[in-house]
Amino acid sequence: MLIKLAEFDSEILGCFPIMSQLRPHLQQVNFVEQVRHQMKEGYKLAFLQSEKQTVAVAGFRISTCLASGKFLYIDDLVVDELKRSQGYGQQLFQWLIEYAQNHHCQHLSLDSGVQRFEAHRFYLMQRLSITSHHFSMELQ
Repeated sequence: MLIKLAEFDSEILGCFPIMSQLRPHLQQVNFVEQVRHQMKEGYKLAFLQSEKQTVAVAGFRISTCLASGKFLYIDDLVVDELKRSQGYGQQLFQWLIEYAQNHHCQHLSLDSGVQRFEAHRFYLMQRLSITSHHFSMELQ
């Protein structure tokens, strides 16, 4: 098992098949360009490989706000649907916790769609608390 940050275009592109399971609106043709753009804003893409195959991906960023201080925010966290319940998600999540601690973050947080019951069960098993409601509005 290997977990590392995607640095090269080939590594970013290798994350696409897994990321597209969580974000089906993404298109492979501009995935690297989109990730590179987000990286300029602090986004990082971590991936877990087992037997040289990417099986889990996490997109995240470190930020600071008045409410939480310095925190690691997980934008995307997904395990290949054919590899779930084999511990990969837990390994990647633990890596994210350690990354946050090593970067002096006081909190780790994420948002999850209200319909994602299996994900919620996983987050609760990882000892996350439901601490707020997230409200949003589409802007035209």
